[in-house]
Order: sequence, then C-alpha cells, then structure tokens
Amino acid sequence: MMAVDVGGTFTDVVAVKDGKIFTAKVSTRVGEVEKGVIEGANELGVADCPVFNHASTHGLNAIITRSLPKIGFLTTEGHRDVPDVGRTWRPVTALTDPSWRRTFGDADRPLVPRYLRRGIVERLKADGSVFIPLDEAQAREELRVLKRCNVEGIAICLLHAYTNAVHEARLRELVREELGDIPCSVSSEISPLAKEYARASTTLVDVFMKIIYDTYSQRLDEGLRGSGFVGQLNFADCTANLIPAAAAMAAPFKIVFAGPAAGTVGSAHFGAVINQPNLLCADVGGTSCDISLVTNGQPFVNTTFELEHDLIVNALSNDISSIGAGGGSIVAISSSGDIKVGPESAGALPGPACYGRGGTAPTMTDINLLAGILDPDGFAGGKMKLDLALSRRAFEQLDTPLPFDARVRYAYDIGLNNIAEGIFNIAVKYGIDPRDYALMAFGAAGPLVLPALADLVHVKSVIVPPHPGLFSALGLLSGDQAYTLSRSAYQILTPDVAPGIDAIFSEMEAQMRAGLAAGQEIETQRSFDAQLVGQTWETPFVAVPDGRIDEAAIRQMIKNFHDAYAARNGNRFEAIPVQGVTYRVRAVVKTAKVSYPPLKARGSEPLKPVGSSVLRYVSDQEEIAQIYRREDLCAGDVVMGPAIIREALSTTYITRNQLGTVGGYGEITINRKA
Repeated sequence: MMAVDVGGTFTDVVAVKDGKIFTAKVSTRVGEVEKGVIEGANELGVADCPVFNHASTHGLNAIITRSLPKIGFLTTEGHRDVPDVGRTWRPVTALTDPSWRRTFGDADRPLVPRYLRRGIVERLKADGSVFIPLDEAQAREELRVLKRCNVEGIAICLLHAYTNAVHEARLRELVREELGDIPCSVSSEISPLAKEYARASTTLVDVFMKIIYDTYSQRLDEGLRGSGFVGQLNFADCTANLIPAAAAMAAPFKIVFAGPAAGTVGSAHFGAVINQPNLLCADVGGTSCDISLVTNGQPFVNTTFELEHDLIVNALSNDISSIGAGGGSIVAISSSGDIKVGPESAGALPGPACYGRGGTAPTMTDINLLAGILDPDGFAGGKMKLDLALSRRAFEQLDTPLPFDARVRYAYDIGLNNIAEGIFNIAVKYGIDPRDYALMAFGAAGPLVLPALADLVHVKSVIVPPHPGLFSALGLLSGDQAYTLSRSAYQILTPDVAPGIDAIFSEMEAQMRAGLAAGQEIETQRSFDAQLVGQTWETPFVAVPDGRIDEAAIRQMIKNFHDAYAARNGNRFEAIPVQGVTYRVRAVVKTAKVSYPPLKARGSEPLKPVGSSVLRYVSDQEEIAQIYRREDLCAGDVVMGPAIIREALSTTYITRNQLGTVGGYGEITINRKA
C-alpha cells in the first residue's frame, strides 16, 4: 500500500511493504503538483503497490489564493446575489468593525463575479410543485451571454431544487446544447439539502474542483501508470475515508479538505493501538497548524465545513481548526513595533531564510536552527542544507531596537503561544478538560514545538508517534472506503410520514448499491439530522433503525433524537415534536490498514547519546541538550530533558522539565518530570 499527502510546502509519501513502513518527503512543486507526487512514489517503488491513496490541499489552495477558472452561476431570477449575502454572519473579531467585508463577496475577491451570475425565470414552491415554469428561451439567452464570456464551467442552483430536480435537469440539458460538454454541477445531485446558500456555495466549489482536479487527476494517473503502477487510485474525502478516483471526480467537492482530516484518522487509529482513546491532535507543518479532537476513539465529524469564514461546503468532515502557525511562519514587526509570528508563511518558495532560496524573512524554522535544535546538515533526511548565517542575517534585518537575543527569544515564545491558544480554543469549544487528553504531536514541526507548550495547555502528556513527519500520509492507510448519500425533507415525525421516509432511504440505498462493485462486503449505516419544531439548527447523525420505516421505526427515531439531543445539550424536551431535516446513508467497505510493528526491548547495552548541542533562546539561560537518534531507541527507554531526538524527517525537542518514555510501538510519551 502507498499513500501521499500533498501539503503547501512538502509532499509526504509512505509505503507499507512486508509489514515495514517506508517514507519519502519531497518539495511540493508549485504549478506542477503531480510531478512531486510521482517523484516521491517512484522513490519508494510504486510499481508493485496494489493501492495508492491520495490527499491534497491542491484545490483548497486554489480557492484560498483565488487561482480559479472562470465559471458561470445559474440561479432563480432575483437570487443571483445569494453567494455574496451568505448567512450574513460575522466572525467574532469583526463584530465591531464597520469596514469588515466578506472575503468572497462581490466587493472583494468574489468566487464568481456578479456579471457571470445569471438569473433564470422559473420558480418551485417549497413542496416541489411548479409555481413558475422554466422559461427555456430566456435561459438560452443567458447561456449565450456566458458563452461569449468564455466560461469554463457552470454551476446550477435553483430555489427549492432539492425537493424537485425537474428544472435543474432541463437546465443542464440546455447547458449542453448551448455551451457543449463543459463541467456542469447541479445542486439537486451534488447537495440535495435544504438551506439555499450552503447548497449554492457547495455547487460552486464542486465546479471549481471538477475543472482543477480533472486535469490533475488525469496527469497523476498517467504518471503513475507510466511508472508501472497497475493498482487502484483512491482519493480521500474530508473525513479521510477513501473513494475510487472515478467516483471522487464525480463529486470532487468532497475531497477539497482531505489532507488535514487524514492526520485525525491516523491519530485515532494509532491511539487505539496504544490505548489512548482521548487525543488532541496537532499537525504542525510548514504553513499551518491543524488542530482536531478524538474522543473515545472517534474523530468529531461535522455535516458541513468552512473553507473561509462563511464559505460553506455541505460535506461530512472531521472538525479541524487551522491556524497560521507552522515552521514557515514569518517573524515580522507590526505597525505598533511589536514582534508578531504568522499567519503569513514563507511556504516552499522562497521558504525560510535558512533554505537559501531567496527568502529574507525569518521564520520559526530559522529560530529552531539558531537555537541549536535543528541539524543544519540533516534537514529533510539530509536532502537540504540549512544556512545558519542566513537565519542570523534575517533576524538582524528586522526593524526593531530589541537586541538580537531578545528578538529570537520573544519570537519563539510568541510562536508557541499562538499554537497554545489554538489548542486551548478547541478545548473550550468542546468543553473538555485538556488534563484528560494526550496531545498527539505530528507533522514535520509538531515534535519540534509542541512538547515545549505542554505546560501552557495542561495536557496529560505529549505523544510523538512513529514517522511524525509523514503521519498524515500514514492516516490515509488507516481509513476505510466509505460512500455517503443524503437527502433533505422537512417532515414532522408522525406515523403518516413513515412511507415517505422509507422511500427516501430505499432510493438512496438502491443508488448506493448500484455504484458499488458486485460482491463487495459493506456495512450500511443510516442516520438523520433533526430539530425540535421551531429550531433553526439540527442535531446531526441520529441513529435510524434498519429495515422498513414504519410506525414503530418512527417512534424509535423520535426516542433516538431525544437521547442524542440530551447527550449533546444536557436537556430533554419530549413534549415538543421532532422535525426530520436530512436523511443519510453511509456504506463502509472494510479495507486493509497500516499496522505498526512492535519495537524491541533494550538489552544490556544502555542507550547512549550521539552528541550534544548548546541550546540558546529557548529559556532564560543556555543549556546543554543530549542528542539521540530515534532509530537507536528501544521500548522502555527513558530520555531525560533537555534532549533532542533526531530522525530523517523530523526532530523531537524534550525540554529540561520533561522526560520521554519510549512505548511498545515506538511512540515517545513526554511527561513533566516528577
């Protein structure tokens, strides 16, 4: 098995062969992302792999940077400003800011400029009945306008189309007749759910991803086949479940945020191996820190997620909070003269100053090099040499009266506190006590910085898993193949609606079975999202009984809702009727997962350091840290801080107040000294 996680700075590749894990890390090639993937795959020998699993931030970065193709948006006349209006929500930081504008609105970096959003004369009622028939002549005129504008794709989202797809289906036929065979996404197929704005934004994102990933996936597939790969290419969705490439390209909005989700699933899988079911997961890479939660062995899954504030995608996703705090986070001087770290990143090009690729701004990587933690000759498995003089020059050029030592020390503390604040916010959001959770530290920079902030967030311990620099890629070998379908229908749960709900589940299950290969063993799971009558938000993933939905099943669904509502909110309101909103079916195909080989115990020969390093800027005085190689560690070893543990693609820093204990599967558990 082989998997790849394409990040903004590095592309991580892992392979499992004969029970052993092999890894490779290559620089992400901006503009030619698939070439970096193929380079890493060839390094590990992709020819004999039966499965190649893929996750990428390729499409996500395109949306964030607005490197997007030109598309048209068709909606019911009078509603073409839906993408600008959004939900009219403001972020907390902008509640009192009169100059704040939505980042994707017409006034600032729109996803689709207003002149490419065209109103179509038609109207359905909320129950799906036709109120105004589709005006085909007017629709053709609007499509000809878009054709003259040379759009590359079309998104169609008509009012109430989730209840009746008749107008959207006909409009797609007109698109084919007028514009030819261009990518076209229809909301009633892509996201047949209530709430117009989220359905519209999801459909827009799907068109962008079709255009971006179609060419990319073809080039990737051709490159892998040219290297001798004859197995199955899978893409990971936003819960890190795997989807065959053809199915993923049919609805690519589901894969836009796959990379960060893989780390959460990998953490849950490895946590089960080492009996750690409660985890705060922090993936610190070159550009960002992605923070998520695993409770009782399960990631927290949302029914939607945001790419930017209020830019909604209707896809199941692991709940992940991303902050601009990574190894490439830039140290700068604010307008008030203070030192700040991030959220801007040096990325892969030009990268931190020490890379010697033209970057002049100091970063967290430069700090750790100056501090004596990073090895200038062994970075990225020895593929890169870091220049200490360039790091020093970058800090010297900062426009501040602070002495050099204070610049580096303050920047280090600020960088740590940025991540600590993100972790603390997650703990507050879910109402958990961090003392009951271990902090899983992964990503190339995770083991480097996270142990030093353990006391700031008061976690139980910090765990550095095997191969932390490529742990998200390993997460792609820890999930199952899964397929999901959903439908919305606002119905108060009473006995008379049972036939309609039964028909919804029967249709979805038949559609799902038709898309699966014959003979596949699957586990089917039903659920629904519902609310108390009068509420505007839903309680998601309430269990639904198997078999025919009858009066008894409706009673069970109502009971299940009240149980789920009480568990989530602490109250029960059984006197209020329950209204079903969205019905879901999930089919899981069990697949082989990565296994972690046990680590041998140490014999009579004691663990010995391979050197030492003088640490500066990380505390109030210089310290001597012992240096160890991770491949020398055995189960049961105890490493007293200050210490540095180096491996090919990551570095672990244990502070002077901590000790690290090596576990049975190679994990390093870091605790405060007694």
